[in-house]
Amino acid sequence: MSIPSPDTPLYNHPLPEIEQWLKSRGCQQDRSELHCWRIQRPTWEAELSLDIDQLTVRYLHAGADGKDIQRAFKYSLSRRDIEAAVFSGP
Repeated sequence: MSIPSPDTPLYNHPLPEIEQWLKSRGCQQDRSELHCWRIQRPTWEAELSLDIDQLTVRYLHAGADGKDIQRAFKYSLSRRDIEAAVFSGP
């Protein structure tokens, strides 16, 4: 099975393909909560959660006051748009 094109809404991607996509972007799956993922970049880190109808991202300690910044992206967005938004950082 090949991954759908980047312009395809994320809800049209099979779960194994979404998981492979996250791994290819450097995310690591939580072994106890399989819907949760973590990513670390040199200037930021985040927790991602594959929820029922959206991908939720929490950038840790990214706010001006050191608080977390949380964003949610509906699965109706294309994989390309979600990737650009999530992996560009807070």
